[in-house]
Amino acid sequence: MSLSRRTFIKGTAAAALMADLAFVREATAAKVVERAQVQPNRLAMGFSKDDYSLDPSVLYLNHGSIGTVPNIVLDAHMGYLRLCETNPWLYMWSAPWVAPVENIRGKAARLMGCDPGEMVLNHNTTELFNLLANGLPLGSGDEVLYSSLNHMSASTCWHNLAPRRGFSVRDFHFPISDCPSLTAAEIVSRYEAAIGPKTRVLILPHVDNTVGILHPLKEIAQMAHERGVQWVVVDGAQVVGMVTVDMHSSGVDAYATSAHKWIQSPKGLGLGYLKRSLQADLDPMWVKHTYDGDTTTVQKYEDYSTRALPALMALGDALDFHAQVSMGDRVRHHHQLWTALQKIVANNSMLEWRSPTTWDISSAIYSIEVLGETSGSVSTRIYEEYQMVVRPFSTPELNALRVSPNLMNNVSDLERFAEALTG
Repeated sequence: MSLSRRTFIKGTAAAALMADLAFVREATAAKVVERAQVQPNRLAMGFSKDDYSLDPSVLYLNHGSIGTVPNIVLDAHMGYLRLCETNPWLYMWSAPWVAPVENIRGKAARLMGCDPGEMVLNHNTTELFNLLANGLPLGSGDEVLYSSLNHMSASTCWHNLAPRRGFSVRDFHFPISDCPSLTAAEIVSRYEAAIGPKTRVLILPHVDNTVGILHPLKEIAQMAHERGVQWVVVDGAQVVGMVTVDMHSSGVDAYATSAHKWIQSPKGLGLGYLKRSLQADLDPMWVKHTYDGDTTTVQKYEDYSTRALPALMALGDALDFHAQVSMGDRVRHHHQLWTALQKIVANNSMLEWRSPTTWDISSAIYSIEVLGETSGSVSTRIYEEYQMVVRPFSTPELNALRVSPNLMNNVSDLERFAEALTG
């Protein structure tokens, strides 16, 4: 039987697409390796700002809000976009996109310590929490519990659905003022004390977005499950790419992160861990296809129809770039900056450290108060005068600037920042 002309052309075009995608990927990978060979000890001297497109006049200390994309990843993203637009129908719907996406799923799963069949490639942390709130079998008599440290994106969706689904939502207060003297055991105890007999879902941040408390996930998950909680769900928007994570050893049931922060992917990309046992109970939030066959794969939670595949492809390049620096080196770099700024604050009577003071429950996010000034006014002043970008928080408990530096930042940046605060 001979192939039809249409089948032949489509097959030929698919083969060409595979070659074009491989060319873009290989060229990007070669640039990553070249950079690593030229500067093998970049973290020892401060990560190079030349790797990014940041305006040289801007001191960017706000990766906790949104990260910066390395030039190599930006170039790759543009390459995929250009390639796609040469034949949008073919490049969006043809089979050759499938294998590269699954390769990216595998890389993301290795980074997060889980199986590819437990890794969702979605849009952001908010989306995964909405999937869980819509799809878990909750009803009358069931309770969803979270603390005041939660980000609203991990909380609002449950409140929105509770009246229609019949479950209840309860929050408990986690005093931020106690952070400097906090211990890991005390964190676990606060969650344990809050869990009630009806609590089926416990939600917590791995690292909160205000003062940067690193929660002991394994201990909290074990305690919660022993207390009868069915699903422990974690907001990891601030963590993946910053410190080591391992889903299988953590004991949690679901974990959401936004890849545009510390993984430094193009914007609008997220990763979600869904434990296999949870998937058996979780319905998709939206569907394009009618599932009359295999409904057991994690891809059923990604049934978007059209999506930004060039950006998703560039996530693979972001993961490659990320892998050029080991997690051990990353953590050591973050620890160095955390230690340096804490010492600077301790030696300045006009500043106060508002985050944990022991590294085991700390992260690359920390908050500084300028005594006698509102955080909003300080943030505006240092941006207008020095082009320094941080995140202000002004609540009854917290009047502080959240600082979240990344690998391209160094101790000198933090010294300049502290001088601007009180200069």
